[in-house]
Amino acid sequence: MQDDESSVLQRFRAGEMEAFEGLFRSHQQAVYGWLLRIVRNPTQAEDLTVETFWKIYRARARFDPVRGFEAWARMIATRTAVDWLRTQRPEEELPVNLPAVSTGDPGIADEIRRKTAKALARLPSALRVAAMLAVVEEMPHRQVADELGISTGAVKVRVFRALRILRRELEREGIKP
Repeated sequence: MQDDESSVLQRFRAGEMEAFEGLFRSHQQAVYGWLLRIVRNPTQAEDLTVETFWKIYRARARFDPVRGFEAWARMIATRTAVDWLRTQRPEEELPVNLPAVSTGDPGIADEIRRKTAKALARLPSALRVAAMLAVVEEMPHRQVADELGISTGAVKVRVFRALRILRRELEREGIKP
């Protein structure tokens, strides 16, 4: 089985469309799921999945079959998502499903969720992605670092900065985090 997978990866690198289509079918769901975790928007995650695979195909000559396809695809997907996040207007609300705060009043909880999502959307994209993965998705810092291609220390700094900015923004909105 290992030899067969290695053969597919070699054929993909050489530009064989059938090998690429097989990799697309095998990894499409994983890439979509990863993008969805970052952008929090199913429709946009679908579009970014297509864009990611287009980039993967165009960059196939730089692919190293020894290192494996999944990690390489995830790296390209992450960069694609970060690029998309950078183009978004900060005022645009992200469809983030944050845990409900137990206030007793659903209107207040909804307002807190809305303001938190707005504050999160205003974060710089590098901070937002690190915070979304480490805090919202509860991924270990080491895994976030691996996926973003940065050090664990850099992840911790980005998450710390993101939370500090969020706390300040929410306090300005009258919410005590």
